[in-house]
Amino acid sequence: MNTVWIIAAVMLSAAAATTMFRLLAGPTTLDRLVALDTLVAVTMCAIGTWAAFSLDSTVTYSLTALALISFVGSVSVARFRVPDKDKPRNKRGVS
Repeated sequence: MNTVWIIAAVMLSAAAATTMFRLLAGPTTLDRLVALDTLVAVTMCAIGTWAAFSLDSTVTYSLTALALISFVGSVSVARFRVPDKDKPRNKRGVS
């Protein structure tokens, strides 16, 4: 059974590392926003995995709080974000 937890930890670490690369290298604001949402989802999966491993259900409250905060943050950033200026325009001037 320990191999299952080790495999889960390795996969979550790999997902977090690749998401951090996209977060740092993302060319646009929306790429970084999607990477941040993915990183929050990976963090929530890691908390859920830890709760299953340790048989401690008190950390599940943090899952709810993290889900609510990330949703509100994503919606507010998507709503009030300023468009990127380095985006090429087509012949009609519409991006």
